[in-house]
Amino acid sequence: MQYRTLGKTGYNISAISLGTWQVGGKWGDAFSHDNADHILNKAIDSGINFIDTADVYGDGESEKAVGRAVKNRKEKIYVATKCGRQLQPHVNEAYQVKVLRKFVEASLKNMQLETLDLIQLHCPPTQVYYRPEIFALFDDLKKEGKIQHMGVSVEKVEEALKAIEYDNVTTVQIIFNMFRQRPAQLFFEEAKKKNIGIIVRVPLASGLLTGKFSAASQFTEGDHRQFNRDGAAFDKGETFSGIDYATGLSAVEALKKIFPGQDNLAPVALQWILQFDAVSCIIPGASNAGQIDSNLSALNIPALTPEQITAVKEVYERYIKPSVHHLW
Repeated sequence: MQYRTLGKTGYNISAISLGTWQVGGKWGDAFSHDNADHILNKAIDSGINFIDTADVYGDGESEKAVGRAVKNRKEKIYVATKCGRQLQPHVNEAYQVKVLRKFVEASLKNMQLETLDLIQLHCPPTQVYYRPEIFALFDDLKKEGKIQHMGVSVEKVEEALKAIEYDNVTTVQIIFNMFRQRPAQLFFEEAKKKNIGIIVRVPLASGLLTGKFSAASQFTEGDHRQFNRDGAAFDKGETFSGIDYATGLSAVEALKKIFPGQDNLAPVALQWILQFDAVSCIIPGASNAGQIDSNLSALNIPALTPEQITAVKEVYERYIKPSVHHLW
């Protein structure tokens, strides 16, 4: 395992960690605690020491599974969770200090923890980033010992840049992958200046970058890759990185020509991200323990050559950039 420092938190965390959006079952399936326990313990056995969850994953069941795993292990496991997405409707006006405090306290209860290593605002509306009182709450929670650090999970580079103006923001979780390259421009440089930890989510563009999907691939009714392609349920950029599915498949075919013989593109896609030194960790998900091995195999392949990196950029600029680069 490789370890990197998570910005000014000082945490030494696994470069490839674990996101738990689909822990316990594939997207859309009922939550399985047995499967969740298997995935989480496999991750820890493999050297992963940073786990990201949220109060809305499995309606709190993911937090409970994470908390149980952490309490049953001797290793130091850093726990990050998120709050805010429970708000309905999910609008700026719904973000209130008293409500967010209750969410944090509920997460502590779910996980049976006395303090959270990292609490993150969960992709709030853009206006929330311009409300200092929301960020001041987390200073109070830190003084009370309920949290150690706070961060944000964002949809847009604009939001990330605004968030790191607050001194108590230590981390930014952002979508970054071969199909979402904009963060590597201005944001990465600004984050490095302020020693902000960068947590990369959706590194495989909802599975597109595994290279295993086709036009005939079917997704279940409850899977966001089926119902949210046009952003009907939440931000469109969360699903396939906001790319039209057919366009994404064409881009994947172009990537396969750059990496011939690579049946599973996931390790290459993760290795590409790791070559950016601004990145603290990647949090690919896993719906079964075998996917942990697939994710970690990225650490065992050679770094991409300059020629391969240039070719990936050319695929992005041809297939992806014209339609989505300016959106996020």
